[in-house]
Amino acid sequence: MRDLKLPDQRHPEKAHRPDQEQPKKPSWIRVKAPTSQGYKDTRDILKSNKLVTVCEEAGCPNVGECWSAGHATMMIMGDICTRGCSFCNVATGRPDALDVFEPGRVAHAVQTLGLKHVVITSVDRDDLADGGAEHFAQTIRAIRHRAPDTTIEILTPDFLKCDASALEVVVAAKPDVFNHNLETVPGLYPTVRPGARYFHSLRLLQRVKEMDPTIFTKSGIMVGLGEDAQGVRQVMDDMRSADVDFLTIGQYLQPTPKHHRVDRFVTPEEFAAYEKAAFGKGFLMVSATPLTRSSYHAGDDFARLRAARLAKLGQA
Repeated sequence: MRDLKLPDQRHPEKAHRPDQEQPKKPSWIRVKAPTSQGYKDTRDILKSNKLVTVCEEAGCPNVGECWSAGHATMMIMGDICTRGCSFCNVATGRPDALDVFEPGRVAHAVQTLGLKHVVITSVDRDDLADGGAEHFAQTIRAIRHRAPDTTIEILTPDFLKCDASALEVVVAAKPDVFNHNLETVPGLYPTVRPGARYFHSLRLLQRVKEMDPTIFTKSGIMVGLGEDAQGVRQVMDDMRSADVDFLTIGQYLQPTPKHHRVDRFVTPEEFAAYEKAAFGKGFLMVSATPLTRSSYHAGDDFARLRAARLAKLGQA
C-alpha cells in the first residue's frame, strides 16, 4: 500500500531530482501554526465526511486562518493527480475510481459548515474521458440542492485531453465563479507546468465567457519562480484579452527540496505595484499579496467582485 506521507511515494516523479536549496523566508511570509477551536471544528467536519482539501494536500500557509473561520477548499475526485507539476505538493500517480457519493458528502459539509461561499477544486484526472467534468457538475448540483443560498466557485483542471464538450458540461451547471489558474508565465511552462499548455488554458477561460457571460472568470499566477515583471504584465494582458474578471497573484513557496526552487521572494511593494497595474488593465477584482492563494478570502472577494460588476454596469 502506498504511503502518501512518505515524500518518495508521494512524488515518485521527483524522487531522483537533486535537492534545491530553500532560501530563508522573509518576515512577511511567516504565519502562525493553527491552534484555534474553529480550526479543529472545521477539520472534524471535513474528516467525518471523508473529504479531501487542497488546503492540506497543497500545504497552504493560510490553512489556520481559513479553517478557523470555517472556510475550506474541498478537493474532489481523490488526492492523487495524474500530472506532476514541479511546483505542486499534491501526490502524483494513478488515482482511484470516482466516488459516486462524494458530491452528496460535499454538499452535506457545505450545509453543516453554513458556508455562504464555497470553493471546489480537484486533481487533474487525465485518466477519465471527460476529465471529471460530469463529477464537477454533479457536485455543483448537489450543493445547489442542499445549500441553495451558497455561492459556488470552482477551480478546475484544464481538460486538455478531453473533447470540447467536457467544458460545456461544467459551464451548464452554472457555477458562480469559474477559476482556472495559468500558474506562471508561458516561458516557464516546460519546467513548472510541463503537462499543460499556456494558450489552451487561456482559451479555456475565454470559452467559459463565450458560453455564459454571466459566470465570473478567475485565474491566478505565482511569482518568484524566475519570471520578470514584463512577463507578469503580459500575462495580465493575455487574461484581459480572454475577458478574465478576477486575477490573483501570490508568492511561490517550495513544498520540499525536490520541488522547483524559489528564485526569489517578491516584496510587498512589488505586489502592490502588480495590483495597481492589474486594476489599470480593467480587472474587476485583483488580489496580489505574498500570501494570496486562489481561494484565500474567496467569499469576501466574491462580494466585492459582484459589486464591481454592478458598478461597471451602472456606468455603462
